[in-house]
Amino acid sequence: MEIPAFLETLKDLAPAGWQLAAPEALLLLLLLPVLGWVRRSAVRKRPALRLSTTAALRNVSPPLRVRAEKWLPLLHSLALIGLIIALARPQQHNVTEYIESEGIDIVLAIDVSGSMLAEDLKPNRLEAAKQVAAEFINMRPADRIGLVIFSGESFTQSPATMDRNALLQSLDALRAGGMLQDGTAIGDGLATAVDRVRSGGKSKVVVLMTDGVNNREHISPGTALQIAKTFGVRVYTIGIGTTGTAMVSIQTPYGIEKIAQPVQIDEPLLREIASGTGGRYFRATDNQSFSAIYEDIDKLEKQKIETTTEEHTKEWAWPFLWVALGLVVLELGGRWGWLRGG
Repeated sequence: MEIPAFLETLKDLAPAGWQLAAPEALLLLLLLPVLGWVRRSAVRKRPALRLSTTAALRNVSPPLRVRAEKWLPLLHSLALIGLIIALARPQQHNVTEYIESEGIDIVLAIDVSGSMLAEDLKPNRLEAAKQVAAEFINMRPADRIGLVIFSGESFTQSPATMDRNALLQSLDALRAGGMLQDGTAIGDGLATAVDRVRSGGKSKVVVLMTDGVNNREHISPGTALQIAKTFGVRVYTIGIGTTGTAMVSIQTPYGIEKIAQPVQIDEPLLREIASGTGGRYFRATDNQSFSAIYEDIDKLEKQKIETTTEEHTKEWAWPFLWVALGLVVLELGGRWGWLRGG
């Protein structure tokens, strides 16, 4: 193995977040076998007492100092290893990342009138709206998102929040027909959504979804539009439904029957609301186009994200150096003190 490749291998073996400032110092470890060979050669050359037989010494236990002396080379080797590691300068490297985002306050206003049970979107319009809304919520972790429902009247299902679990539970609980007085009060739904978001941050957005024509109102759509403009709320409107007719399940004296009903969406009104607030109007005719609409809105409403990083490097050479010094002191103390004194 080439020396550079050897050093790269040693780098790869380092735990995550650790590095060596001078990995080439580890090449000194290759000298340890050479030093071991020199030490053994020196031991062989020492004067020795030759005996014709060692039978008389078999039951003699060597003194403690003699046995302890065998460990001195190990202390010496460990001290060298510690010194070499210290020379390689092990470092613990940490990067702290701070993300600052200018979050957007968003309110989803969803029509829950009985016509949202039409099956031109699968399994029906409302369930399709809930599915794409949930995906959108999960795509916006830095934003506060709220939920407003409307039909013949409007209601705040969830105020703007960062609690994704609570918001998704509120979304999942939505049912078409029966939650509110039936009908389609677009002005009421928009006004309630604007009221939920008007005190938010610099960027305030409403996404209004409906499949019908305004036929109920305590607040007219025109008045709601002026309120949105006054508070600087951008409104994206989505008309839900295919063209022509759609199958709707209705309760009859003979049970549930499916009948074809004409799809009527007040597109001119939805376009006016969107363009008057700087938003856009979309038409969701099937599940795929519905998902694509939310992807477009996600791209249009990208929050400003600033990332700053701080790097911290802690040197670990000194602990290895102190350990090496301690082993050297222990070896010298044993070799020239305790062991020599016996």
